[in-house]
Amino acid sequence: MKFIVSSSALLKQLQTISGVLSTNNTLAILDYLLFESKDGKLIISGSDLETTMTTTLTPEKVEEDGKIAMPARLLLDTVKTFPDQPLTFTIDKEVFGIEISSDNGRYKLSGQDGDEFPKSPEIENSNTAEIDSGILFNAINKTGFAAGNDDLRPVMSGVLFEIGEKESTFVATDAHKLVRYKRSDVKGTKAASFIMPKKPLNLIKNITSSMDVTVKMEYNDTNAKFYIDDLTILSRLIDGKYPNYDAVIPKENPNVLTVDRKALLNSVRRVSIFSNKTTHQVRFKMAGSELNISAEDVDYQNEAAERLTASYDGEDLSIGFNSRFLIEMLNNLETDTVLLRMSQPNRAGLLIPDETEDNEDVLMLVMPVMIGS
Repeated sequence: MKFIVSSSALLKQLQTISGVLSTNNTLAILDYLLFESKDGKLIISGSDLETTMTTTLTPEKVEEDGKIAMPARLLLDTVKTFPDQPLTFTIDKEVFGIEISSDNGRYKLSGQDGDEFPKSPEIENSNTAEIDSGILFNAINKTGFAAGNDDLRPVMSGVLFEIGEKESTFVATDAHKLVRYKRSDVKGTKAASFIMPKKPLNLIKNITSSMDVTVKMEYNDTNAKFYIDDLTILSRLIDGKYPNYDAVIPKENPNVLTVDRKALLNSVRRVSIFSNKTTHQVRFKMAGSELNISAEDVDYQNEAAERLTASYDGEDLSIGFNSRFLIEMLNNLETDTVLLRMSQPNRAGLLIPDETEDNEDVLMLVMPVMIGS
């Protein structure tokens, strides 16, 4: 098996695919990347058993088809050091020896049998949907931060994809905050829902951040596969039933605060420095067209208060929120103005952008922190 490939083209693919590798693998072969030459193409795969990423590139020359597993870290560290030049890979199939020849010299490394690399499952009885890469990036970016990290509740550590025939919804929650992102321009072959883990979503987010392509999604009850240009990402889904998120979104919210997003974000950031380090509580007090934001840490006698000009429609209200959740949410919204819809001090508040794109509906929910007397 022998092929010649551009060092810069190879490096780009290796850097992309190395994101899937884990540092504490249970199988030694997972520290390797699978290289397969077939029909003039070079297919490179990396896996951590839960997620498999595959990329295809066209080498300058392929002399013989075959497959071999190459040590990922050693290969990446080596290829990184070359200026752009052709690299010749010669593989001895008998002992899985790899020789790399460059303009400067020769390098030998030891590989493994490519047949030992875990096989990717086929997705049978699948549904499909197509989504613009920019929309997929937004869906992950707007929801992913709200997913939980609790191993005891694995379903809440991922993002729910509800692909419908007329619209699709993406949801993430950790029981303290919730984000629901709807798109009327994303439709599937038939209605289906699945829970995607965070790691493959972050890989997809990084890849789609600077792309403008159509992404094909293929999914069944156990796996989902994303086809992104010359890359595919196959992920095992989180098994379980997602909580009924609709039931926790309060329907009647007569008290509405309209405020400049950046002004509110900066104010909460400053005031929260003086908040209790356990609850991170900031208090919103609304009366007339004025919003008072305050925080205190009784243990250290720290306190801060600010006044913001805002538009408020509703009864006078005092409500506490966790500042870290508010900061995350305000950071993930892009509009100049946001609406905070509330009902009572012990009910969740809804943070909604003042304007959204066509076909887009964003709702963020934050649970209150009870205010002590």
